[in-house]
Amino acid sequence: MGLQQVSGFHDHGTSPIETDALVIGAGPVGLYQVFQLGLLEIGAQVVDSLPYPGGQPIELYPDKPIYDLPAIPVCTGRELTESLLRQVQPFRPGMHLGQTITSLSRHDDGRLLASTSQGKAFLARAVFIAAGVGAFEPKRLAIPALAALEQRQVFFRTSELDLTCPGTIAVAGGTEDAVEAVLTLSDAGHDVVLIHRKDAFDARQDQLDRLHALRQAQRVRVEIGQPTGVDIQNGEMRGLEISAADNSIRHIAIDRLLIRLGISPRLGPLATWGLALERKHVPVDTASFGTTEPGIYAVGDINTYPGKRKFIICGFHECVLAAYAAAAYLRPDQKVLMQYTTTSPRLHELLGVGGSLP
Repeated sequence: MGLQQVSGFHDHGTSPIETDALVIGAGPVGLYQVFQLGLLEIGAQVVDSLPYPGGQPIELYPDKPIYDLPAIPVCTGRELTESLLRQVQPFRPGMHLGQTITSLSRHDDGRLLASTSQGKAFLARAVFIAAGVGAFEPKRLAIPALAALEQRQVFFRTSELDLTCPGTIAVAGGTEDAVEAVLTLSDAGHDVVLIHRKDAFDARQDQLDRLHALRQAQRVRVEIGQPTGVDIQNGEMRGLEISAADNSIRHIAIDRLLIRLGISPRLGPLATWGLALERKHVPVDTASFGTTEPGIYAVGDINTYPGKRKFIICGFHECVLAAYAAAAYLRPDQKVLMQYTTTSPRLHELLGVGGSLP
């Protein structure tokens, strides 16, 4: 099948950002790929669908322990992300968050042209797909009419809400994130309604204790049931229809809706790029972690090969081999030197360190 071939940049409103490497995904593997590329003096730009770096660990289990990283007995998803961001800091990668790569094609000069959902374009000599199991998208309620209200009255993250606007805010969900959003909105002085299919929530005990206290003080109302309809008048949401387990229906008046049902990974536009796929994964050569397309590599959970294991440490190993393979691809007339961060003056210079422990 192969990538589409293009010439010129007339389809993009602005000139593309030119870079040695484009890394798709800012999760742990994507960030470590940036680090390994930096050690080989290959600059990188990074794109991720989430509005912050960290990928699955920061989105799904930011404060839960990870026990299987070498030499780190335990750390949280948040701590892992913070450490990786500090590690890549000397290489100053460009971070382009809250957007997905919508198209990938090969320019007539051999470079790779990528465009994003936010209208940015990149012209890269190599591309590294570190998209985990796909781009994370928020789960939506099965109410089609809500789609037209997104980013106006319907939101998926607390940070998207203008907390200075008055009115009643409904939070749909029973996860730790949903409960935390309710606490944040109540602290900001809002009238909050928490909607969940049952009167039980998957949250930390301290969050549950605070929620109970707010309910007792009538500062938070809990509605048990599923949102099944929306009341729209003159293009504005006025309320929700809530269906209970006994098939009874209630109507509640709200001004805004925050949906916190979790996220789901979707392969999305990657399926249309022309890369070979096996069961929604990208097959790779384990000598280089290259795909069927020259200059395109796949690392982490998105790839597949015999014996594949979806562990963070396995993804880190893949990043090393992919970086060295890319260095040989990008600089075919130069020998790729193997240097150690412990002893190499050049790597110390790149990292901004003195080469000895403090």
